[in-house]
Amino acid sequence: MDAAPPMRAVNALDVFLAFLRQGLTAFGGPVAHLGYFRREFVEKRGWLSEAAYADLLALCHFLPGPASSQMGMAIGLRQAGLAGALAAFAGFALPSAALMLAFAAYAPEISARFGDAWIHGLKVAAAAVVLQAVAQMARTLAIGPVRAGMAIGAAVGLVLVHGPAAQIATLVGGGLFGMALLRGEAGEAAPDAAGEAVDPQSALVALGLFALLLVGLPLLAGLLSNTGLGLASVFYRTGSLVFGGGHVVLPLLEREIVDRRWLDQETFLAGYGAAQALPGPLFSFAAYVGARQNYGPTGLTGGLIALFAIYLPSLLLITGVLPFWDRLKREGWARGMMAGVCATVVGLLAAALWDPVIVTTVRVPADWALVGAAFVFLQVAKLPPWLVVIGFAVATGVLL
Repeated sequence: MDAAPPMRAVNALDVFLAFLRQGLTAFGGPVAHLGYFRREFVEKRGWLSEAAYADLLALCHFLPGPASSQMGMAIGLRQAGLAGALAAFAGFALPSAALMLAFAAYAPEISARFGDAWIHGLKVAAAAVVLQAVAQMARTLAIGPVRAGMAIGAAVGLVLVHGPAAQIATLVGGGLFGMALLRGEAGEAAPDAAGEAVDPQSALVALGLFALLLVGLPLLAGLLSNTGLGLASVFYRTGSLVFGGGHVVLPLLEREIVDRRWLDQETFLAGYGAAQALPGPLFSFAAYVGARQNYGPTGLTGGLIALFAIYLPSLLLITGVLPFWDRLKREGWARGMMAGVCATVVGLLAAALWDPVIVTTVRVPADWALVGAAFVFLQVAKLPPWLVVIGFAVATGVLL
């Protein structure tokens, strides 16, 4: 009997095409994306085992940034090195980013032709999506009296004190409380060979570049008074601090963008609502925000700067941490710190649900009923977010 032919090595093009399919069809947000990835890359393609997938999933939840996009980068990195990580990012993120750029370009024309009522529908649907995210995250990340107390304290504090500095202090405080109070809950983790995809020297270079850009971009932007560098600095910092998934990008970006008067609340939340109707990662919302700055021809330059800046921290962190993950994940303090950060993230998102989402969406008592109805469609009827978003935008555009 002839021996079976050896399996062909996976290259960057294979990774790109596999993730392009996900970028075009993966609706439902980061939790759904991770389910699609498991089915595609564990069950169907056999690119990694169940244990390896679970291990990478733990790493992506440990790091700041978009969990599903980081998972894609990690899978691509394992299969085809740095080129594979970039191919996974391009295939998964660029389709939705292109749609968000188109929305940024044509939203004013749509408003002029159809009025602004449809924007109110987008905001109502966005409020329901954020409410669902808070409920789902609280059930998994704020369990037990300690974590629940941290989440509630973070929510109350951020409702009373606004601004990026308050949010960063809340995340740091959550990590410190987690190290002190939750380290005993950390369990042993099984080792995995994921770190073999990157050599330690390259990993240290990636971590050094991550820190250098985090500190240096704002200084360089201020020194040169360069608009593009300033835009990159804001989105790079946001991508470096977003713990808890795509929905947490809302409060961080809102404080950075709206407080600087780069966008008004209406325009900002309309884009966030539209992002719910698209496949692929929610972080592609950054392309919309960057494009609406009108930096460069038709906003395309600003959109691309924002998009790549918000994803670059994830690429550098995945590359830098992967070789050391097997050792770090065994440490109780590290898992305790992450548990504390995740608990405070629930409070951060709950504060954002109130202000700006509810505060700017609910204008009359009937709006409470609209938000409640959208939440029922999402949580009880289990309709996909894209369908609820489109339905409410069309309904309010026709009826109001």
